[in-house]
Amino acid sequence: MSAPAPQPAPSASTRRVSARVGGIAESATLAVDAKAKALKAAGRPVIGFGAGEPDFPTPDYIVEAAVAAARNPANHRYSPAGGLPALKEAIAAKTLRDSGYEVSPADVLVTNGGKQAVYQAFATLLDPGDEVLLPGPYWTTYPEAIRLAGGVPVEVIAGVDQGYKVTVDQLESARTPRTKVLLFCSPSNPTGAVYSPEQTAEIGRWALEHGIWVVTDEIYEHLTYDGAVATPMLSAVPQLADTTVVLNGVAKTYAMTGWRVGWLVGPSDVVKAATNLQSHLTSNVANVSQHAAIAALTGDLSAVAAMREAFDRRRRTMVSMLAEIDGVVIPAPEGAFYAYPAVDGLLGRTYRGVTPATSAELAALLLDQAEVAVVPGEAFGPSGYLRLSYALGDADLAEGVGRIQALLAEG
Repeated sequence: MSAPAPQPAPSASTRRVSARVGGIAESATLAVDAKAKALKAAGRPVIGFGAGEPDFPTPDYIVEAAVAAARNPANHRYSPAGGLPALKEAIAAKTLRDSGYEVSPADVLVTNGGKQAVYQAFATLLDPGDEVLLPGPYWTTYPEAIRLAGGVPVEVIAGVDQGYKVTVDQLESARTPRTKVLLFCSPSNPTGAVYSPEQTAEIGRWALEHGIWVVTDEIYEHLTYDGAVATPMLSAVPQLADTTVVLNGVAKTYAMTGWRVGWLVGPSDVVKAATNLQSHLTSNVANVSQHAAIAALTGDLSAVAAMREAFDRRRRTMVSMLAEIDGVVIPAPEGAFYAYPAVDGLLGRTYRGVTPATSAELAALLLDQAEVAVVPGEAFGPSGYLRLSYALGDADLAEGVGRIQALLAEG
């Protein structure tokens, strides 16, 4: 029998989904969270460590501001695509208060959550083939946003031995004539690593010296522990102001993940171009959410301090319990609300007849046998790691990590 004739590649007219969008990987963190919630809905006692979402309700004074805004007919209409003037002014004032430098409200773009700010920053800065240095482990959305914009993510990986923080020497080794942007995230998702003021300044000076743009994600700025300080890139190296885009939002600090308010701050020409893009993409962020964000940013930080205290307590519990597992290496995270243990020492062992060879296989085993949902390192870079969020209740945290301990003790 003759071999079947090779099938021609699909033509542009027969391809149902564009290659660019078809090549996007699903958000691994949201996928894990969705699977955990589906299993819980089916009656299984799953504990989810997947989502990067505070378990606290949004503070009451923010909710009340939103209720009042919803009753105002002025908020039932379109508003400026770039954001309400009052919110842009509040973001500028908050930047001066928290980061120590001045920005013009005109150089602020309010976005539908931090993810839209990430995408629009790269879409505005990158041409096809431009390279972005991506320190890893990295948030799962960064490389997809870079590729969607036509850019090329270049991974620069720092392991547990470096506390998950890249060095200037590593960045220099990865730099090429096509390098245009460095992505910088401190405190880090997924590792909780916080670069010191000296490390931040050294990286910023290197970027300035080589004419490399910096996109700095500062959304976890208020969540630091053990005396660590989140140093804003533009405070460390003010000379970068003309080639830096700052990303931020209310989601993590104020327990407002569902309200979808983020922003980017940058040079006037970049913000104007990104605003033009948004005018065609989504127009304005929902007015009620913007008024809630105004209340958050102009209020005091007492609710934030209370949440940070709870996160710190949970952080210490999680690190202590994970450190008791033979084969786990877990540096204490200094920021955000994630632990990122190295689990190479657990791979190749047999647990209840299963021998995981990768962290993805280990995560699947934990979900199946211990009913605990974690995100494997493959979502953030190399295999050999797990990400566990400690933004959940104390009792669930202790129960979930206890299940992990019990299962892995059998290896």
